[in-house]
Amino acid sequence: MRRRIGVLSLVLAVLAAASASLVARFDPVPGSVVDTPFSLLAARGLSVLAVVLAGYGLYRLVSEFLVARTADRRREGDVRNVVRLLFGAATLVGALGVLTEQWVGLLFSLGIVGFAVTFALQQPLFSLIGWLYILVKRPYSVGDRVTIEGSRGDVVEVDFLVTTLWEAGGDLVSTNQPSGRIITLPNSVVLSSHVHNHSWEEFPYVWNELAIQVAYETDLEFVRETMAGVADDYLGDEMAARIATYRRRLAETAVELEVGDRPSVNVQQRESWVELRVRYLTHPRRGTRVRNELYERILAELNEHPDRVSFPVGRNR
Repeated sequence: MRRRIGVLSLVLAVLAAASASLVARFDPVPGSVVDTPFSLLAARGLSVLAVVLAGYGLYRLVSEFLVARTADRRREGDVRNVVRLLFGAATLVGALGVLTEQWVGLLFSLGIVGFAVTFALQQPLFSLIGWLYILVKRPYSVGDRVTIEGSRGDVVEVDFLVTTLWEAGGDLVSTNQPSGRIITLPNSVVLSSHVHNHSWEEFPYVWNELAIQVAYETDLEFVRETMAGVADDYLGDEMAARIATYRRRLAETAVELEVGDRPSVNVQQRESWVELRVRYLTHPRRGTRVRNELYERILAELNEHPDRVSFPVGRNR
């Protein structure tokens, strides 16, 4: 569909250019506007229309051509934005040049106007610079789950001036599930704020923990082994494959870090109970589902051994 619109725009541009050429050959029509013959004004108007239609048609065709050859869907929006910016600027300059017929003066005037706009529109300019930073450094891209200035969600669009998120979590829901709200952030925030990317392209996984509280009378070693075993049966092989990727990525840096390839359990002492936390790797969008399934499996296994496991019932928790 977009390709057809592009071709149609080019056809209309050719027709407009041909019409401008024909109108320019006519003798001036009696009457003038600002001492300019009406036929000349009509010819320039048709020429400007031809430039605009040609620029729009070429933008459609070139963007579709490049997007079709982009293997990564996350970069499709970047390709469209860059092509849109280039063709938009070229079309604007071409239309003004045809209208004024003063190319050198036009470029000089655009330079002066751009210098003035720099001071008048600082915030939009910073957002445009932020977009260029996002395009080059890739702190996040479309499809990533991020947290920026307390706003958490999935990136659905990165435009010239703003980034749009589908909110996950927030004050409407108690988990990291979508809330249904849209968050719009100026791109300038990446220049002055922390950006937490929970699913970056090279390693789209995060560490999660699940806590189980038991009484001091519990056989802690048994509970610890049970939790680790259940988590390993559920996530172990998949987690080991992901950790292999993580270790290769880590080896490319100067950071020295020991990373286990299986779920592990840590013990923390509380005032009235003992808390055991199983640590595992998962995709951020599946975190709640994995935690729920893992909790049900661990609890079912522990309830099979009431003689070895006691829960802190009736105590302040």
